[in-house]
Amino acid sequence: MSDHNPPDFEGLAEANPNLRHAGAVVDQAIEYMTKEHIDPISIASALLGGALGMLSGNLPRGAVLAVLDQARASVESGEMAELSHPPAKGHA
Repeated sequence: MSDHNPPDFEGLAEANPNLRHAGAVVDQAIEYMTKEHIDPISIASALLGGALGMLSGNLPRGAVLAVLDQARASVESGEMAELSHPPAKGHA
């Protein structure tokens, strides 16, 4: 467990238009697979596997492990559960 604050993903998205674009493409892919009745675990597993492959091919092992550690911390803190249930549109 680290005393570091979680990364500011919103600020990162604003700083990197490629990240916003990639996120939009992934959202469209998820929507498509959902409409094709692919089960959520299969969708998530495929996306996670693809993401790990991209990270492993472009970052040193220690950096990939740091990303995974941060992801685990986000799950443990409940942050990911909050993200899976975003507020209704028009509400902050």
